[in-house]
Amino acid sequence: MTTINDIAKMANVSRTTVSRALNNNGYVSEDVRKRIMKIVEETGYMPSVSAQSLRTKRSGVIGIILPKISTETSSRVVKGINEVVSKEGFQILLTDTELNPKKEVEYIRLLQSRQVDGIILLATNVNKELLNVINDVKVPFISLGQELPNVTSVVYDDYHAACDMTNLFIQRGHEKIAFIGVGEEDPAVGHTRKQAYLDTLQKNGLTVKDEWIHEGGDFSIESGYESMKQILKKSQGNLPTATFAVTDRMAVGAMEYLKEQGYNIPGDMAISGIGAAVMSAYITPSLTTIDYNNKEAGRITARLMLDKLNNKNVSEKSTLSYRLISRDSV
Repeated sequence: MTTINDIAKMANVSRTTVSRALNNNGYVSEDVRKRIMKIVEETGYMPSVSAQSLRTKRSGVIGIILPKISTETSSRVVKGINEVVSKEGFQILLTDTELNPKKEVEYIRLLQSRQVDGIILLATNVNKELLNVINDVKVPFISLGQELPNVTSVVYDDYHAACDMTNLFIQRGHEKIAFIGVGEEDPAVGHTRKQAYLDTLQKNGLTVKDEWIHEGGDFSIESGYESMKQILKKSQGNLPTATFAVTDRMAVGAMEYLKEQGYNIPGDMAISGIGAAVMSAYITPSLTTIDYNNKEAGRITARLMLDKLNNKNVSEKSTLSYRLISRDSV
């Protein structure tokens, strides 16, 4: 196995010079650096992670806690994060809570015990236990998607995005607008998007009917399907003409139920979602949605994490932009 001493001998430089070149720390002439890196590449030399950790007091790992690793949102966010941190020599360690709030707490403790350099949390349910364990975290910590007290938070502009979507329906002549959401224990998706819908209807003098609002169990297609089924069942004689679902997957489920029942979209019912899922552009009719640019959200979060690791001052809250994509479903 090639060692750092071997690299030094081959390059005819000191061990310290090799170390500086590998860690990009301290002066090394460009010619010498190129010579060292060529030898490293040819020999397949890998620096000792444990030795680096002892020297830098860093593990070189950033932990990411995802609500569901299989979703497009998670995939895009992770790509954005990894794109930024890998260039600075960091690796990422992914955990998947499967939408289980107890696992959020469990993984925060686990990642700390693994001595990661920082933790990025994509929280769903926010509760007292979660806030308490975050308060005890000793490494840089960032929340993405939820605004948490005393925590650096990168958030989507859920309120104004949901207002814009509700207003789009109103501009198209709809007055009976239904809402498919999730539980309000999810502050961003469950509470803020619903409150924006309610506020927009009220500002426009439109009626809100309890039977037009249904909160599904999760963010799935199946949940959207069942929610639309319940809305139509409870609204016989006074059906809504439009439905705003808080995620694209739920919107797709709602559309599927409407199609099965013989409804025309958007003739009988206009539909929209949030998330700009790939399938939203290809289903029939194509789905009106909100694009949050999750990959860029990951990049922004990663840059903030690197700043925190380098002891730079960062904003406690960063709000991301969005884009409304109007398609055939409205």
